[in-house]
Amino acid sequence: MKLAPLALAVALAAASSFAIAMPQPKVGSISGEVLEVLDVEAYTYLRLKTKEGEKWAAVTRASVKKGATVTVDAAAPMPNFESKALGRKFDMIYFGNLGGANAKAMASQPNPHGTSQPAATGEKVAKATGADAKTVAEIVTGAKALKDKPVTVRGKVVKVTSGILGMNWLHLQDGSGKAADSTHDIIVTTKEPANVGDVVSAKGTVRTDVNVGAGYQYAVLVENASLRK
Repeated sequence: MKLAPLALAVALAAASSFAIAMPQPKVGSISGEVLEVLDVEAYTYLRLKTKEGEKWAAVTRASVKKGATVTVDAAAPMPNFESKALGRKFDMIYFGNLGGANAKAMASQPNPHGTSQPAATGEKVAKATGADAKTVAEIVTGAKALKDKPVTVRGKVVKVTSGILGMNWLHLQDGSGKAADSTHDIIVTTKEPANVGDVVSAKGTVRTDVNVGAGYQYAVLVENASLRK
């Protein structure tokens, strides 16, 4: 199974979303008047008055005013979703992309999932052990053959984006690969906490051509990993 889109999760974090490996739910569009706006670092949560009643939706952070009428496209239901950033649980919330005239507000927002790769540190980290052990470069260059297979990668955490799609999104580097062709860095999603500077072994599943919505795509990442320090 592939990582669910932004519309399906939220990650892309809880963090858990995202939950990321869940089968894709049916998606559609939701339109309504904005009754309440809650902004967190990466997302804007909207309480909407729709024809079917009040509904909560979440989109990549954007400037939305109370009283505005908005449409959330590719809205996927996420039952019992807990937002750590807000400290609250939603019985049902829909994650999607801000559509219509409001979509322009999304264009200038940074990618909350950390698509841009940090600069190469050049620091060498010993390779993980075991039959499924791979270096960062081996995962990136061998993504096609490794698709949907488990791997263990050991590296230094150089960037953390927490609580996206119910997951924490980590950038790992181990000194392999080259910044010139982006083989030096791999994104790992996990529900476990980690800090920049930690050296961890991450065991997860390789996913390729991951689209989390709002134009954010990943050629390869390691999903739903368990960490060992």
